[in-house]
Amino acid sequence: QVRLVESGGGSVEAGGSLRLSCEAFGYPYTSYCIGFFRHAPNEPERVASIDTDDERVYADSVKRRFTISQDKAKHTLYLQMHHLKPEDNGMFYCESHRGNCHLRLTPKDYWGKGILATVSS
Repeated sequence: QVRLVESGGGSVEAGGSLRLSCEAFGYPYTSYCIGFFRHAPNEPERVASIDTDDERVYADSVKRRFTISQDKAKHTLYLQMHHLKPEDNGMFYCESHRGNCHLRLTPKDYWGKGILATVSS
């Protein structure tokens, strides 16, 4: 059974840093995209993702502030977040699917339970 388990997060003041992690258990794919999403009015918003070839995709709002990376041996994804803003406040969800990071979300995608990052002004 595939599980994505987030860790990290916490509370910081604006301008601070946090690091999120997502460990994948029982993952069936050798070609995949994995990343973090957060809530948005219409559909989950991609924050940052990375694929098997280490190609990265970032939301415009986090470019030059967030860095996504992965340790394939540990099946773990990392999202280093710097210069956090109050608008970054919220739940972050780990998501993964087969294929590249330019594919749209589908019901077959795997999701973690989410982790909270609180940014105070």
